[in-house]
Amino acid sequence: MAQHAAGPLGAARIAARRPRIDAAEIRDALAQVAELAALIITDDTIRAEPVPDLAGSLELLDVPGSVLEAAALAELTVALAAMRVVAADLRRLDTSHNARRTASLRVDPPPRDLETTLARSIAPDGSVLDGASKDLARARQQVREARKRVMDRLGAILGALDTTERAPDAAVTVRGGRYVIPVRSTARARVGGIVHDESATRATVFVEPPEIIELGNELRAAESAEQREILRVLRELTDALRPHRDAIAAAWEMCIAFDDLCARARYAVEVNGFVPEIGGVLKVKAARHPLLIGGEHLVIPFDLELEPDERTILVSGPNTGGKTVLIKAVGLLVLLAQSGIVPPIGPHSSLPVFNEVFADIGDRQSIAASLSTFSAHVAVLRQILDGAGAGSLVLLDEIGSGTDPAEGGALAAATLKTLTRRRAVTLATTHLGALKQLAAETVGIVNASLQFDAETLTPTYRLLKGVPGRSYGLAIARRLGIADEVLAEAERAVPDAERTLDRLLASVEARGRDMDARAAELETQAAQLEVQRRNLDELEKLETELKAREKALDKDARDKARAYLLEARKTVEAALGQARAAVTEATAKEARRMLEEAIEKTDEVVEEKKSGWVNLEELRRRKSVPSGTKAVIHTATAASEISLRGLTIEEAEPLLTRALDDAVLADLPYLRIIHGKGTGVLRDFVQGVLKRDPRVKRFALAAPNQGGHGVTVAEFA
Repeated sequence: MAQHAAGPLGAARIAARRPRIDAAEIRDALAQVAELAALIITDDTIRAEPVPDLAGSLELLDVPGSVLEAAALAELTVALAAMRVVAADLRRLDTSHNARRTASLRVDPPPRDLETTLARSIAPDGSVLDGASKDLARARQQVREARKRVMDRLGAILGALDTTERAPDAAVTVRGGRYVIPVRSTARARVGGIVHDESATRATVFVEPPEIIELGNELRAAESAEQREILRVLRELTDALRPHRDAIAAAWEMCIAFDDLCARARYAVEVNGFVPEIGGVLKVKAARHPLLIGGEHLVIPFDLELEPDERTILVSGPNTGGKTVLIKAVGLLVLLAQSGIVPPIGPHSSLPVFNEVFADIGDRQSIAASLSTFSAHVAVLRQILDGAGAGSLVLLDEIGSGTDPAEGGALAAATLKTLTRRRAVTLATTHLGALKQLAAETVGIVNASLQFDAETLTPTYRLLKGVPGRSYGLAIARRLGIADEVLAEAERAVPDAERTLDRLLASVEARGRDMDARAAELETQAAQLEVQRRNLDELEKLETELKAREKALDKDARDKARAYLLEARKTVEAALGQARAAVTEATAKEARRMLEEAIEKTDEVVEEKKSGWVNLEELRRRKSVPSGTKAVIHTATAASEISLRGLTIEEAEPLLTRALDDAVLADLPYLRIIHGKGTGVLRDFVQGVLKRDPRVKRFALAAPNQGGHGVTVAEFA
């Protein structure tokens, strides 16, 4: 989970989380995670900002007269920028998404001018910039000039020396903070000056010539002035920060808390976890072991529910069947939830609030402590019996093992009865046949088993409550090649009661498998019937829409035909009027031509009406009059964008099909399909439909500024 944190402080905060026992605090913490997780599903850009560790700097700011180093101020610059961004993000989540629980982390960041001042004065690498003050820029210029004078003069002296006097590959260097030149020991007297160092062989000495000493002193003086100005700048910046120390501390805590919350929310999304009811009975649905999620192997979820009068579950079954993983998973799920982390469980789950969690899992044998396997278990068992009671969760792996089965079984039975009477919730695993009958004799104890494939002798990891499990010891031995005569003798040695119980459990398992197969078949049939019912509903709905569209088209066509006839009648009347008023033969011919055309149009429309349908489109096409009636009709009902967010595949399929049909009929060039980011299941389904549709020329995800991975754009051929 800490891998989801933006910075090491957020990861450390997650690692430091501990279970709480106040139910209200647990509910608030889980509700806050669930709120942010829901937003992350639809908006993956929600991110925390990493911040450096400011603990030391905040302590120094509490000390009057103290001065922060430039490196600490550089860290504060980064932190102030992160505080400003996180505060703005939390405000946006509050105003845009009404995320009140998440936004409750927000505090006002320190003034922006602090960040500006620090950025102008301190470089990211922790050095003080020349722009921090005019005096500092002037002092550094003097240092550069003094250093150049020293370097130039030393270079001239070194160049004037004979090759026998200077060291091989000689160059100006620094020793003890002073600029020197390397010369041979034999030339030391001729060069003169101060020797600051010598080589390991003493053949070379590093000399500051006499004429350089004063120049070196000037350089030292300039460097001292620079350091004094740097200290003044650092003190001034520290004094500017000191009044805002509390605001900086609060905003720093806000950034760490938001990083912690974002990591927990992303973990909840990753494991598809749901917030359980806190304070109810132990009931987990579709639960998975947190450490197995994301591995190479498929994780089989399990359901486990305790009735109000049940306190102890005794899980039995073969080795490698998953019993230990089961009880570990329950313990981890409880501790995660009480630590404010949404565990990998399904909806409609509930978890009690436990005051203590006790566990005896694994081999605690210790040669150094003179503890055998059994004595180590007994030592832990004593601690559990001393402290466990109502409000405790107890996890016991292979209880009663490591000693004589009769005595171990008796001790295990007494322990389980005691814990049940104390109303502690107990999950225990065992191979002892005597304990399998305990549930039938004791109120509050119930058997459970993890199913095992008897044919392949492999576990299925599916929990079956109410039925004890078979150990399959002899069957596994036969599969691994133990001789038949040895197995036959072993089977004869098994007590009759054990053999009878084993046959009964085998019969129960067989019937259970048959019932599971029948239930799966019925579930498949029910799903098929549901799909058929939905298809029928869609067809009926489509038929209703088509009838309504047909009626609308018919009315539209009749209205247009009526208007066309009225227009033709006006033309006829105008032609008749012109004919009556004609005074020349040319005018009379023109009036006669207009009259014949108007009558012809009227006859065509009447003839079409006699056929039962006025095909106005065909009529206008004959007269070469451009029209967009058909396109207008489809365009009015088609859209270039459809949103499927929040829908299941079954709900989205008919909507997507209809949108594609309408877009093609309307001759749209493309269709934008908004499916959201989420887990990617809906996006894969949409792209699969587009890939199989021959009308789609190509499709691709939208540009980042137009939806990115949450939108697919389909172009039509």
